Amino acid sequence: MTGPIDKIYILHQKCIKFIQIDISLIFTLSSSITDTHTKPTRENRTQIAMGKKVKWSWSSAIIGAASAVAATALISAKPKDPTFHLISINMTSLKLNLPLLDAEVLLTVHVTNPNIAPIDYSSTSMSIFYEGSLLGSAQVQAGSQPPRSCQLLRLPARLHGLQLAHHAKRFLQDVARREMVLDASVDIAGIARVMWWDHNFKVHVDSHVTVDPVFLDVIDQENTSELEVFTTAAA
Repeated sequence: MTGPIDKIYILHQKCIKFIQIDISLIFTLSSSITDTHTKPTRENRTQIAMGKKVKWSWSSAIIGAASAVAATALISAKPKDPTFHLISINMTSLKLNLPLLDAEVLLTVHVTNPNIAPIDYSSTSMSIFYEGSLLGSAQVQAGSQPPRSCQLLRLPARLHGLQLAHHAKRFLQDVARREMVLDASVDIAGIARVMWWDHNFKVHVDSHVTVDPVFLDVIDQENTSELEVFTTAAA
């Protein structure tokens, strides 16, 4: 089974790879568009070979460069969904409230911002569900993330034993087979600043995670995110 450190290394390698691909695509596009406007065409080369003078146009070169910059900005500025991966779950405390048992855990989440703008996001909470019932919540503190970067978030969460008691039979079955399915959802709102414009955004994330209820290892997960961007002028 892949450990938390291995998962972090793999995700960071993927993060570096997609950034390199994005930059490579931009440089390739810029070069091809600029070359189209600055290199002599076949007709021009023929005219030069026949002794005819061909004027090299500065305006054409400038237009080519401007087109490259515009195309590059268009590709880079298109909003992309951030990605979220749960790396590990660590138990921090157990509280016995007879007849129930409450637990506090720490969720380590790997977040990737693939966009060209840094983001600032406000505090929120992640809801955690078991068998459709609210099991607990994790607090997401307000923060920021640089453009085209990856970082780890550590989210403290509290799980309430009351809901497990409501699904005691299913929970015991999950413990016996060492697989427990948890669902989580969170809405994160914030601002991404590009030049003099503020882009207000909202990201909705749904996670479907299979964990080992005995050792709290993350066995499998499926994460989906939906990004919505609102553009307003900065004050």
